[in-house]
Amino acid sequence: MKSKIVYLMALLATIWSCSDEFTEQTAFGSLSDESLKNAQGIELLLVGAYSGLDGMTDTGGADWEKTGDNWWFDVMADDMHKGSTNSDQADLFLLETYDWQTANPYISQKWRSLYAATNRANAVINQISLVTEGDFSAQLAEARFLRGLFNFELQKIWGNVPYISEENFASFEFNQPNSGPIWDQIEADLSYAADNLPDSQSLVGKPSKKTAQAFLAKAHLYQSEFQAAYDILVTLIGKWSLNEEFVDSFRASGENSAESVFAIQFVADAGLSFNGNRGSTLNFPSGGPIGSCCGFGQPTQDLANAYKVDANGLPLLDDYNKSDIKNDYGITSAQPFTPETGLLDPRIDYTIGRRGIDFNGWGVMPGKDWIRAEFGDISGPYLTKKNFYWVGDDANRGTGGWGEQRSGINYHFMRYSDVLLMAAEAAAETGKLTEALDWVNQVRNRAKNMTPVGGNSPAANYKVEPYPSFPSQDYAIKAVRFERRLELATEGHRLFDLRRWGVAAQVMNTYKVNEKRAITSFTMADYQPKHDLCPIPLNAIDGSVGTLQQNPGY
Repeated sequence: MKSKIVYLMALLATIWSCSDEFTEQTAFGSLSDESLKNAQGIELLLVGAYSGLDGMTDTGGADWEKTGDNWWFDVMADDMHKGSTNSDQADLFLLETYDWQTANPYISQKWRSLYAATNRANAVINQISLVTEGDFSAQLAEARFLRGLFNFELQKIWGNVPYISEENFASFEFNQPNSGPIWDQIEADLSYAADNLPDSQSLVGKPSKKTAQAFLAKAHLYQSEFQAAYDILVTLIGKWSLNEEFVDSFRASGENSAESVFAIQFVADAGLSFNGNRGSTLNFPSGGPIGSCCGFGQPTQDLANAYKVDANGLPLLDDYNKSDIKNDYGITSAQPFTPETGLLDPRIDYTIGRRGIDFNGWGVMPGKDWIRAEFGDISGPYLTKKNFYWVGDDANRGTGGWGEQRSGINYHFMRYSDVLLMAAEAAAETGKLTEALDWVNQVRNRAKNMTPVGGNSPAANYKVEPYPSFPSQDYAIKAVRFERRLELATEGHRLFDLRRWGVAAQVMNTYKVNEKRAITSFTMADYQPKHDLCPIPLNAIDGSVGTLQQNPGY
């Protein structure tokens, strides 16, 4: 289901924007209840719920603040810098440097967008209860999957969030307390979806039974319920397959492939399509081959270092950051530079744009000429690549007057390599090291056999091999966690992985020291226990008139 359809039809749906009570939504472009009490009405509302996936729910604020692909959460981790100049998007600069304030618009707009999306799902569920004729069990299962997914996002970002049920929605009782986690409600929705969705869908973009099962397993994983997660994930092995080429998941030709578990169905055209990825519109080279803008979302030196391998083609799990791969920070494009000659995992050059290496078919990345950040800024010399379309895919994008981009390439909430690595994690945590080894190595073998950048004349000294064994449970857990970073980097997962593993403070406080070695202007405040959750937005608390409570430490 491409979001061109989603967007146009969603204009007919009941859409909510925030009012005095922060989780309450007043009608915008609504149809009467009676006109929706039929199959067509249910479908219109359901399409409106799907359109909430990209975050563009007419709740105000900038597109990049409420983006559905979660790119700026990587800026709060060790995978990505804000990018551009320090002064551009100062609120994001404060998030990267850990000066978190409860009124930060990135945090508040993400909250608003997710609750608007949740209430679109509630509208479907409530409306189905009012229709006396017809079978809408399939639509109900889809709506409950979407509500479960939106609430999952709320839960993992804030930890203590109000739960808005369809009954709350129907009675306009939106001002609910945030007395603790809502995992039980998330699991109930995802379990219902898993029990009632079909085995397959004829329309791409809709979830199937196995999709709901995968997200249910992820919910268990986030709660460290490893056996429960394993019991589900082991049944999903082989239900999808890895693309032969790692990069295919980020190209138009690989959309909705056998690796795709669930994705935002973006569509773009020659103009600034409303159905393209509006949330990542800043994350393109500044200038570059097509005159794009604006240089945000720059990968870190720490992430680049993670792709170093030893002579056996294995990651340097403990020592990857003892030295830096070569970079061109502080020199102009006119000055000579030779890229890193040491051994690297080839996924680095499908993830990070670095000088001297081909940039998605648009030519060799020349360094500073494509980097908007100045040498005194904190964002370094790299560009992100997964969100940038390849030559040949460029018809599937839109360009605006100031160089903004709206890519039509899908964003994956989950792909099969993620399923394999979640299964490997659950297996490692429960002592099933043989299975954990197998599933990690399926991901690594794909990396080993993929076409390197440069093809028959590789652009760098690439090498990657599967693990021969996991000698201990601790080693297995460390290897699985490291593989998640290598495989899923810059896809919006890293911060939440660090939090749920309980290692965010250790990792981030080490990162802030090491990153300054390569990017001398980099600065970041200490990671504190309060940063394990984002603050409840100040205007949400004010609007709740004492109902919502702030997370500890803010």
